[in-house]
Amino acid sequence: MYILLQVQATTNTARTVVPPVRCHPDQASALLRLKHSFNATAGDYSTAFQSWVAGTDCCRWDGVGCGGADGRVTSLDLGGHQLQAGSVDPALFRLTSLKHLNLSGNDFSMSQLPVITGFEQLTELVHLDLSDTNITGEVPGSIGRLTNLVYLDLSTSFYIVEYNDDEQLTFNSDSVWQLSAPNMETLIENLSNLEELHMGMVDLSGNGERWCDNIAKYTPKLQVLSLPYCSLSGPICASFSALQALTMIELHYNHLSGSVPEFLAGFSNLTVLQLSKNKFQGSFPPIIFQHKKLRTINLSKNPGISGNLPNFSQDTSLENLFLNNTNFTGTIPGSIINLISVKKLDLGASGFSGSLPSSLGSLKYLDMLQLSGLQLVGTIPSWISNLTSLTVLRISNCGLSGPVPSSIGNLRELTTLALYNCNFSGTVHPQILNLTRLQTLLLHSNNFAGTVDLTSFSKLKNLTFLNLSNNKLLVVEGKNSSSLVLFPKLQLLSLASCSMTTFPNILRDLPDITSLDLSNNQIQGAIPQWAWKTWKGLQFIVLNISHNNFTSLGSDPFLPLYVEYFDLSFNSIEGPIPIPQEGSSTLDYSSNQFSSMPLRYSTYLGETVTFKASKNKLSGNVPPLICTTARKLQLIDLSYNNLSGSIPSCLLESFSELQVLSLKANKFVGKLPDIIKEGCALEALDLSDNSIEGKIPRSLVSCRNLEILDIGSNQISDSFPCWLSQLPKLQVLVLKSNKLTGQVMDPSYTGRQISCEFPALRIADMASNNLNGMLMEGWFKMLKSMMARSDNDTLVMENQYYHGQTYQFTATVTYKGNDRTISKILRSLVLIDVSGNAFHGAIPDTIGELVLLRGLNLSHNALTGPITSQFGRLDQLESLDLSFNELSGEIPKELASLNFLSTLNLSNNTLVGRIPVISVFHIFQ
Repeated sequence: MYILLQVQATTNTARTVVPPVRCHPDQASALLRLKHSFNATAGDYSTAFQSWVAGTDCCRWDGVGCGGADGRVTSLDLGGHQLQAGSVDPALFRLTSLKHLNLSGNDFSMSQLPVITGFEQLTELVHLDLSDTNITGEVPGSIGRLTNLVYLDLSTSFYIVEYNDDEQLTFNSDSVWQLSAPNMETLIENLSNLEELHMGMVDLSGNGERWCDNIAKYTPKLQVLSLPYCSLSGPICASFSALQALTMIELHYNHLSGSVPEFLAGFSNLTVLQLSKNKFQGSFPPIIFQHKKLRTINLSKNPGISGNLPNFSQDTSLENLFLNNTNFTGTIPGSIINLISVKKLDLGASGFSGSLPSSLGSLKYLDMLQLSGLQLVGTIPSWISNLTSLTVLRISNCGLSGPVPSSIGNLRELTTLALYNCNFSGTVHPQILNLTRLQTLLLHSNNFAGTVDLTSFSKLKNLTFLNLSNNKLLVVEGKNSSSLVLFPKLQLLSLASCSMTTFPNILRDLPDITSLDLSNNQIQGAIPQWAWKTWKGLQFIVLNISHNNFTSLGSDPFLPLYVEYFDLSFNSIEGPIPIPQEGSSTLDYSSNQFSSMPLRYSTYLGETVTFKASKNKLSGNVPPLICTTARKLQLIDLSYNNLSGSIPSCLLESFSELQVLSLKANKFVGKLPDIIKEGCALEALDLSDNSIEGKIPRSLVSCRNLEILDIGSNQISDSFPCWLSQLPKLQVLVLKSNKLTGQVMDPSYTGRQISCEFPALRIADMASNNLNGMLMEGWFKMLKSMMARSDNDTLVMENQYYHGQTYQFTATVTYKGNDRTISKILRSLVLIDVSGNAFHGAIPDTIGELVLLRGLNLSHNALTGPITSQFGRLDQLESLDLSFNELSGEIPKELASLNFLSTLNLSNNTLVGRIPVISVFHIFQ
């Protein structure tokens, strides 16, 4: 010991103390210029730059590090100070010795990064973090020249707030996908040392499916791959298997497809597999569940992924498992007890069945438990009360029934209790009020009964979300509710279908309310004036008071607030339509008594996507101003009003994003504008039941996505529009009750290489016109979509919009002898109606090939010859009308085999012989 100490003493005595090298003056100058480029009054400026004083050693400034013997800056960390600047100052690139650069969490005002000169000068850079910097434009290719990069972060954060079954995404940026990298190969082809790549919310859609092979080829050392919300498409490629060093894969919120590859189980160091919100399909490889190091598996919101839960082994490291909204089926195994480290367990797949295993009650570290399963049986088990660490309990979309056990009040750590869309019954248990930490309480869509006093929830001072909708409850307010601040933090209140008759007074004192649903109640009279005063300046996500008995708005029509989703439909409100002055994305005023739209209303529609005001008493012209001030509209429905004048040409010309336009059942006159431009986004156009004249606009062929065209019941004078067959998606074509003339396959069209073949047509109604000639065999042979069903189509023709709202396309046709407005067009509904024309000749045998037909009307023509026996092939046929023709011969016995036929009209022909008296013909005798 003595000898060792002696040697140490000698060594210390001989050591020469080298004074630290001061910062190079050029480096200090660059840093000070960078400092002055930031706004001195924004963010944490004073703290970040407190030590940045001219004349002092910049190597000692906060966030600055120097290395080597030349006093040059090698590290700059300004992350997280919320600083604000107009752009990244070029002075940064004078710090050419930088190895570590962190500017994250600052705001560069949607400026672009320098493209020509800039990052390529920082050749020593190993770590580059520009996350959450509010930068826009294309990622400079110069970053791809930084061959020493080990860490690259260009991501923008986003947060998901879930309520009910909806979700709200919040972004740390002014707009989505501000940055883009259309050529991933150019960006990373020289970054062979890269170990971490974070590019969340960078638009990578321009790379197609190449992104995967490029990453596998050029970044062999990659350990962390984080590319959420990047518009990625295609499958996870086979070459991805080469990235054996990966520890984290985050590819959520993209458009990835194909199967989840089994080779991921071979990534021995993988700890996080995040694949949620994609389009993956097929069976999930069960071997991945047996991975020894995986801590997180998230497959949620991939409805195409199927599988069963395996028997879990005891040596698993799994801490987080998410299966919400997948197609997993089967029972939940008792071996789930082996997940001893699990903290978050989401088994929210509707296919789970059987009883819940009691072993779930032994998972003592469980922080979150989510369960679904339409075939789950039983009640909420008593072992739930053993999970005292739970902060989130969500049992939804399930087959469980019965009352909620009072022992649920023992889960005192709960912040979220969501028991909805199951078969739970009984009363809302008072023990729930013991859960004083609750922030979210969702009990909607069950069979709870009894009276609920809103004031009883006053103990829950942290309550943020409350949903009691769609039960058998009677919701009332206590006598002193107007003087109490019951819910100081409440943001979402949903009381739909709660048998309420008065407007809730508690709304006077909800300063943070952002979502309110009072729909489907019996509230009547005027909306209280105090409500609009209370809500002045608020930002609502949802304000839904539809399906009540309101008769008055109780306010000036210009409302002083923002409402993203505003629904006043199905009331009896009179006067001018109200408009949120601060904007709205979805406005629904349908089925009221509104008589006018206030002057300048369209100036407040700049952010509006859907505008519905059907079934009111609106009159006058549609002001063209709407086309210049409401450029984002995707849906306009003004049907069933008293609007008049001509249809503004800009409605068909100026809206590049408009998908649905319905002006049905008004008093429009004049000719349709023929100025539709390429890129037309229309999917449904309904101008029926007006007094429109002239021809069908030929420029409609620009609307390549058009599925529904209904211009029936007008005064249109034209020939049959064979040229519309150029629209590949057209499924519904209603031309009835106009002045169309000529033949269906007019030689003047078919001779010009227009085949009249409608590849997707399901409903063709051209009744009550002046069409003539023969029903050509060749035309029926071209209706391929009436011969074979596509398995890729959704059942109902509809569009999806914000907050899970849908708009279902409609059409008015003659079906089973009556005019019907079909409010929900099923893609299985296949109809042809050519009645009330002047067609002559025989019924073509090729009609028998249209085996999907549900309705066929050839009545009121001049058809001759026999009824073709080929009708016997139409085994889906429900309605057949051949009346008022000149058909002859006997009724073919093959008609008797049509088991679904419920409407048959053969009257006013010259048929002979006996009616077959077998099978379905009994109902016509």
